[in-house]
Amino acid sequence: MELKDILSRCDHTLLRVDAGEDEIRAICDQAVKYSCASVCIPPCHVKGASGYLAGRVPVCTVIGFPNGYMSTAAKAFEAADAVANGADEIDMVINLSMVKDGCWEDVAEDIKAVRRSCLGKVLKVIIECCLLTDEEKMRLCTIVSECGADFIKTSTGFSKGGATRHDVELLRRCSPDSLQVKAAGGIASLEDAEDFISLGATRLGTSRIVKLAMELERETPAESSENY
Repeated sequence: MELKDILSRCDHTLLRVDAGEDEIRAICDQAVKYSCASVCIPPCHVKGASGYLAGRVPVCTVIGFPNGYMSTAAKAFEAADAVANGADEIDMVINLSMVKDGCWEDVAEDIKAVRRSCLGKVLKVIIECCLLTDEEKMRLCTIVSECGADFIKTSTGFSKGGATRHDVELLRRCSPDSLQVKAAGGIASLEDAEDFISLGATRLGTSRIVKLAMELERETPAESSENY
């Protein structure tokens, strides 16, 4: 697979808590240069990045991040605020306590509330695979799809594990064609990226692929470490 094809599937990501405006603008510039799928940034930077990018690359942000245990009303407000500020894509974290308690209707309502607040924007639902059993992952594939999300996403990158080949294959196999899969967390090489794509991921949450592209061009990348 050509590097440009991998880059076109990347949500170029910077979610570090101390990332400042200059770093956000730098990854925006990189996302434009390498034709990434989006730039994924903290909610507080959405308005500025949206104005700066002016439609050149979609702006993605995170809701209920990274733990997912805030109230449904808080998540819905966060999503509505992000969309009002110019977000094109929303990556929300599910309530894992509800999953572990078997409160599946509450899990669905949590997702649906954010779906409504998105006003038709792309919604990706992060299920944090490293904390789930395979049975829970399989059930979530159905719930996430039925709630009208566009993607099911493996990981936040802030828990004890990231995307695995097993999880990407399982999510793709257990999801309907209408629900896409995003792999995130620990994508460290082009081999990782190609493997996840071959297993069915259509999006990758990472900044490392752009960094590798810059290194191949013998450029000095902007200093933007990440938790992905």
